[in-house]
Amino acid sequence: MLEKFARYPLTFGPTYIEKLERLSRHLGGKVEIYAKREDCNSGLAFGGNKLRKLEYIIPDAIASNADTLVSIGGVQSNHTRMVAAVAAKLGMKCRLVQEAWVPHEDAVYDRVGNILLSRIMGADTRLVDDGFDIGIRRSWEEAIEDVKAKGGKPYAIPAGASVHKFGGLGYVGFAEEVRAQEKQLGFAFDYIVVCTVTGSTHAGMVVGFAKDGRQRRVIGIDASFTPQQTKAQVLDIARNTARLVELGREIEDDDVVLIEDYAYPAYGIPSEATKEAIRLSARLEGMITDPVYEGKSMQGMIDLVQKGYFPSGSKVLYAHLGGAPAINGYGYTFRNG
Repeated sequence: MLEKFARYPLTFGPTYIEKLERLSRHLGGKVEIYAKREDCNSGLAFGGNKLRKLEYIIPDAIASNADTLVSIGGVQSNHTRMVAAVAAKLGMKCRLVQEAWVPHEDAVYDRVGNILLSRIMGADTRLVDDGFDIGIRRSWEEAIEDVKAKGGKPYAIPAGASVHKFGGLGYVGFAEEVRAQEKQLGFAFDYIVVCTVTGSTHAGMVVGFAKDGRQRRVIGIDASFTPQQTKAQVLDIARNTARLVELGREIEDDDVVLIEDYAYPAYGIPSEATKEAIRLSARLEGMITDPVYEGKSMQGMIDLVQKGYFPSGSKVLYAHLGGAPAINGYGYTFRNG
């Protein structure tokens, strides 16, 4: 589905799928849980899902003769960390807008984790005191104009690389990769669980799995706490991506499954249940999830298994999208483990 698109390799190759034996047993053993380790997909600054997206965006950036990648996210944005890493790898400059998306008051929140890594990699990080919104941000547009005004050639990458014209392609590739791995494993996954915020990871999966009719088996766990806006954005990205890859069928509203029950109390703030899910996956599998994204999708998957959402005998693939560095911003929350 992606043969006609240029790709700049930033990842190691197919990410490993492992069975989470102890977690599956702990949850009753009626459902087999596997994880696809997107968090281990690259040697660039701890990797993660954003690199799959950037592999299809960077060729366009290079072709534009840009010298500066300009992007935006929260203070502990995984995405901006990966944009900084790619800029360093390519020898480009990087301008990052880091908005106050999370009402979080850990004393070192803006000095550790993702933003620390971005600074180490040489990115020009600018803190902006604006709240969370997955839409196009004025602060980002102003940063682009500022780079131009100072003689630079910016290449604009939106939050999460999501509403970029090629933002959904990487996770179409994820679906293609899973299909190839399923042939090796000798079975197909019944469900795929994914965290959803800015939308292009989920949207790409919807398009990729629509090829074999499994798009409604992609279960998005909302972590945005703005689910109506998020679902609309997923649909828009999925439809654009379906046209780009010439899917040959329309993406319908019901093709996007988004469960809204786990994003509380706010974007980036973990509930007690999120904290317990983070501890559980860490203590049973040694697998680290973060309080913003993967902790909430892990919480959602655990709760869905316990509620019987997945029929007995189901094989569930948890997409671990990365993001562990952000947990460093929650040192007080996890001060006792």
